[in-house]
Amino acid sequence: MRSFKITLCYDGGAYNGWQWQDGQPTIQQAVELGIEQVTSHHARVTGSGRTDAGVHAAGQVAHFRVDTKLTAEVLGRAIHANTPHDIYLLKCEETSDSFHAIRDATGKQYRYLVQDNGDFDVLNRNYIWQVPQLLDVDLMQQGATLLQGRHDFSCFETNGSPRSDSVRTISELSVERVNQHGFNRIIFYVYADGFLYNMVRNIVGSLVDVGRGAHDLEWLGNVLASKDRRQAGPTAPPHSLTLMHVDYGPSHDPKEDPQTE
Repeated sequence: MRSFKITLCYDGGAYNGWQWQDGQPTIQQAVELGIEQVTSHHARVTGSGRTDAGVHAAGQVAHFRVDTKLTAEVLGRAIHANTPHDIYLLKCEETSDSFHAIRDATGKQYRYLVQDNGDFDVLNRNYIWQVPQLLDVDLMQQGATLLQGRHDFSCFETNGSPRSDSVRTISELSVERVNQHGFNRIIFYVYADGFLYNMVRNIVGSLVDVGRGAHDLEWLGNVLASKDRRQAGPTAPPHSLTLMHVDYGPSHDPKEDPQTE
């Protein structure tokens, strides 16, 4: 048995999230079936996080163990050829048996896209949350600054996946208005050492409430202090969220691929 680390990007629109679910298409299911087609062995694929239904990834990381004589490069190409067109295997690397995609992750970055004020790009409606009101980006960035640092983020955790510890460190939370292809977009970037269930979407929903004038910055500070999900803003839609990349320490760099066939 050999251990492999894979990096994936996928359009989550057609899937009911990452994790296997009976009778529902999922990313994990599609990748595991692809590995089985190539190796004739079932391998359990563990992702760095369980993205929700409709959420996308530009750099999801996962690991699995399987019995094969293929090099990592050849194995990766073969798995890619046996997965649906909306899942792309970017990289396959042999790694140590101790590597774990969840436990060894040191940080993740997510991106969230919004368009506001009726300035909507209809061709990208499946990837951008379209908000009819004009949003105050400067005010939302001030709110984002309040949330940076190490805090108990239980006020932004949706019920259903409880953690023993709700303290996380957000080292980046930026809000920027840009012009892409003639359309204004508001881009949120969030980087943290870990995330709670729906944490990014709940943060974005609350910042958008501030940006449209429904609440002020004092309200946002009180929400964080309350540790009460009921006090925060709505959960932003999933289709605008993308897992950009997952970071690991140097001790978990993949080992050199043996040239066996």
